[in-house]
Amino acid sequence: MISSVLVANRGEIACRVFRTCRELGIGTVAVHSDADADALHARVADTAVRLPGAAPADTYLRGDLVVKAALAAGADAVHPGYGFLSENAGFARAVRDAGLVWIGPPPEAIEAMASKTRAKRLMGLAPLDPDEVTEADLPVLVKAAAGGGGRGMRIVRRLDELRAALESARAEAASAFGDGEVFVEPYLERGRHVEVQILADTHGTVWPLGTRDCSLQRRHQKVIEEAPAPGLTQGLAEELRALAVRAARAVSYTGAGTVEFLVADGRAHFLEMNTRLQVEHPVTEAVFGLDLVAEQIRIAEGHALGTEPPHPRGHAVEARLYAEDPARDWAPQTGTLHRIAVPDGVRLDTGCADGDTIGVHYDAMLAKVVAHAPTRAEAIRRLAGALEAAVLHGPVTNRDLLVRSLRHEEFTAARMDTGFYDRHLGALTTPAHDPYAPLAAALADAHGRSRFGGWRNVPSQPQVKRYEMGGEEHEVRYRHTRDGLAADGVRVVHADARLVVLDIDGVRRKFTVARYGDQVHVNTTRLTALPRFPDPVARLAPGSLVAPMPGTVVRIAEGLAEGATVRAGQGLIWVEAMKMQHLISAPAAGTLTALHARPGQQVEPGTVLAVVQEIPS
Repeated sequence: MISSVLVANRGEIACRVFRTCRELGIGTVAVHSDADADALHARVADTAVRLPGAAPADTYLRGDLVVKAALAAGADAVHPGYGFLSENAGFARAVRDAGLVWIGPPPEAIEAMASKTRAKRLMGLAPLDPDEVTEADLPVLVKAAAGGGGRGMRIVRRLDELRAALESARAEAASAFGDGEVFVEPYLERGRHVEVQILADTHGTVWPLGTRDCSLQRRHQKVIEEAPAPGLTQGLAEELRALAVRAARAVSYTGAGTVEFLVADGRAHFLEMNTRLQVEHPVTEAVFGLDLVAEQIRIAEGHALGTEPPHPRGHAVEARLYAEDPARDWAPQTGTLHRIAVPDGVRLDTGCADGDTIGVHYDAMLAKVVAHAPTRAEAIRRLAGALEAAVLHGPVTNRDLLVRSLRHEEFTAARMDTGFYDRHLGALTTPAHDPYAPLAAALADAHGRSRFGGWRNVPSQPQVKRYEMGGEEHEVRYRHTRDGLAADGVRVVHADARLVVLDIDGVRRKFTVARYGDQVHVNTTRLTALPRFPDPVARLAPGSLVAPMPGTVVRIAEGLAEGATVRAGQGLIWVEAMKMQHLISAPAAGTLTALHARPGQQVEPGTVLAVVQEIPS
């Protein structure tokens, strides 16, 4: 019997595995980088071990350090989570060679399926040779052979863009997975991403645990997932389950895994097999009433699965909540997460707690929020409502995108495909901030001032406050009167530091207010309090290209130098943050009058990287 488990991972998945271990009476061991010394997963584990030496972004890739940590802490088993070393056959062997239990599939199965190119050949398929791609093959998708999560992936629609896409995908894959191998496959514009969760024991039983739909993806990263996949014919669903079982049996698979397909025109196209737990596994757990981590542990202990899996019930939907800013091309955001809470009735899987710092070294996902209900419509409504009511004080998030996506008629009618955000992202990210939020913030800030001489018997000028909201500046005015605070166009029913109640055309509305320095949250609207008199020195030169997030300059366009002529949209500078590369492009045709960026340079948000002087048309 396993008595203590080390999780070779961090954040949300480490905390999630620890939760199951506690329920089973199993001890827990965390590993952490220096950057994660005070992270939630390190705090909640029974024991935490520092991984020394490596840079924060690479620490969790050091399998030798993880094995040493497990032995030092007295763990007798290792759970890899997902990402990092979870699909590394060499690491699995090292764990076993150290006399530890590996809570995962056999190294041979990982080896057979971890490379997407080998997996395709195993299933009787073959990727395209990049040197033989022609116009007739377009569009194509460049993919990392060793990874996922959208890293190392590029859509190519023009043949002259293929070489650059291969180079950037290789660089990103090498940074994220330690393996720069990429391959090319046809890209289906209107397909659906459907997958099958499997569980297999060491006694020959393989359970196909239904289907999941993960079609809502942005930059090839899954945003919303659900189980079961809606709208599949019974025959197609059975075919998908059979293909998943076939893939598992082909490599003598054991443990939890996922077989992924692209479904188009009623046909299933094999994509890959992920030899690990998936981020979206909670929707399958909800529908089947299973704890997949507990099942992984039981399988590792040699227990047999039942003859048949449990019967599925209802529908589940999951949304991935990220710290990212739509106004900055969805750049990852950093800073203090002051508060995170969701209403009762939904599941919250997170690796963060109130007061934690969201740093620059790792993925920007804050949490997964999951709703389960008897029907798909009820599950969608429950999840959208919970996200809308969630308390999220800190960095900008994708909450509004999630809520709007869930309520989009194409999604509610189950007519979505992987091109959903290509068609709708602009409309779904149009700012919709509450116009009364700045006034509520100002009134909350002014609470109590009338008791200290704010009101005068002689009429005076109104008080003025300024806030940034959604990238725009808003000025609000209010007055201290004999009867309290007042503002034009509304009646102030109540105002204190945390709650403002306004009567607006006979409708009474409540605004909860929280302030952290200059950052103000009013209901779900995030504001920044601005100084009364703006600093003229803070203005940037026209044409300034600034870093949208903290990160590292990893590449400058070949031959780029001050004085060069650039075209509109030309890629100039690549900044890497959280294992993703972000391209800074010329906003217009012009002359590069300044180039401050240098490869290897660490930059903060707002750092001026270059200046392009636009050529008058």
